[in-house]
Amino acid sequence: MEDLGELRNNFKDYDLYSCLGNHDMWWAAPDKTDAMYGKEYVVKQLNMPSRYYSFEKAGWHFIVLDSNNDNAGSLDEEQRKWLENELDRMTEGAAVLVMSHYPILGVSTIPYGGCHTDSKYITKLFHKHRDKKIHCISGHMHLVDTAVYNDVHYYCNGSVSGFWWGDGDKDSAAKGWYHETPPGYTIIDFFDDGTLSNIYYPHTY
Repeated sequence: MEDLGELRNNFKDYDLYSCLGNHDMWWAAPDKTDAMYGKEYVVKQLNMPSRYYSFEKAGWHFIVLDSNNDNAGSLDEEQRKWLENELDRMTEGAAVLVMSHYPILGVSTIPYGGCHTDSKYITKLFHKHRDKKIHCISGHMHLVDTAVYNDVHYYCNGSVSGFWWGDGDKDSAAKGWYHETPPGYTIIDFFDDGTLSNIYYPHTY
């Protein structure tokens, strides 16, 4: 089996940016002193600068959040202050993509749950910065949906292996779907005017 370094070499011509998911950390380690326990090990293995971070590319601001905190999907106080400062320093009209594992806001979270428990705080913060063009992407639910609230677009983008999670419904599970979403992946195109195209490409087994 390839180790992580060898696997990463297959993508050496691409810039890779990771966002911590709830299954990435080994919380069940028999001893919390184990080197593989918790977030620090995962951050190191994925070559992330920190558990949350930001970067700029081609005129866009990218914010990567760590929503794996208390009450499932949430930001800790340290991260809240950091996020507020990040948005404050951006100029009017800035194009922003926020990445979080848990959906901040979504249609699929209404029947199934699983979104940020502090979504009220985050959506109010985004509304404070409504002079910027903010978009959000997430996963976790293994479902595809798009929500627009106060001109902020929220995309939940399914999963390549989403069919294994939960029971779904019998007919969909037989096709490898989870509920109404087939497994697949998303390609996002970013434009100079601060808009983007978020397209989900399903596949079957």
